[in-house]
Amino acid sequence: MTATTAPPRHIVLTGATGQIASLMVRHLTPHHRLTLTSRTPRRTLRWPGIRHLACDYDDMASIVDAFRGADALFVVTNDPTRPEHDRNIVRAAVEVSVSHIVKLSAAAVRDGAAHDLITEWQRTNEDRIKSSGIPWTMIQPRSFMSHALAWAPSIRSSGTTHALHPHSRNACIAPEDVAEVSARVLGEARHHSHSYQVTGPQALSAHEQSAVLAEVLGRPLTCQELSREEAHLTHARKYSPVMADALIASTERQLAGAKADVTDTVERLTGRPATTFAQWATRHKHRFVGERRPPRSAEPCPANGGVAGTPRLRCG
Repeated sequence: MTATTAPPRHIVLTGATGQIASLMVRHLTPHHRLTLTSRTPRRTLRWPGIRHLACDYDDMASIVDAFRGADALFVVTNDPTRPEHDRNIVRAAVEVSVSHIVKLSAAAVRDGAAHDLITEWQRTNEDRIKSSGIPWTMIQPRSFMSHALAWAPSIRSSGTTHALHPHSRNACIAPEDVAEVSARVLGEARHHSHSYQVTGPQALSAHEQSAVLAEVLGRPLTCQELSREEAHLTHARKYSPVMADALIASTERQLAGAKADVTDTVERLTGRPATTFAQWATRHKHRFVGERRPPRSAEPCPANGGVAGTPRLRCG
């Protein structure tokens, strides 16, 4: 099954330095002309035949120029404290008459009990796109399996992982699966006005993920429980206080069971089962042990090598 059977189109991917857009390239380059945009240029994203533009999302003229001629647009933004970026992206898409917007959102938007900063930001973004007059498709993933890469330093140094509520479960998804689903729906009219909640094949806790990693790495691991204060301090080292609050609220909803449901969306849209956490961990084993990346020919698809980036805001 191929990502699309439609004639070649010009597709613009925002968030080029994040995981999902860079993973989508493999699926789209055989069929389409691509422009990748990001707020800053990145030398590692130089693929033959693909245009990569540094795009200032505060500058409408910059965005309009980047989007001009696009048939379809993949939208991923990364900063709830800068909602003007999201507004400008949609305004530019309208101005240049983009034919289809695919938005990377979050599964939490479907949870009526979720009112944290990140979820409300994503809801607002979805509503803005739906009211733009442009045909749309929403991709709503649960948390990315790549969040586990944050444990890599402590795994290497002390054989430990750590989590708030380590026995609560999340149906986390491989970023590679999110990328393939997103690539398949881009520019396809049959996906217009659809919202796809995408999950992995099983809901796992941090404790269970640690057990899988121990088996993959061939060494014992201990999953340590963080207090709420310790977890908040960990987030606050990277993010603003309001962002740290949102991430803690997301974890509390997970404890209440809000993130354990599994969907079959990946299999329905790709024709193959969703990637298991064990498969994902085996594929990325080198990143946990600190080895160099295997040759690209050995990899199922390219990854951007970052621990955080876009997925750190995926609070599904």
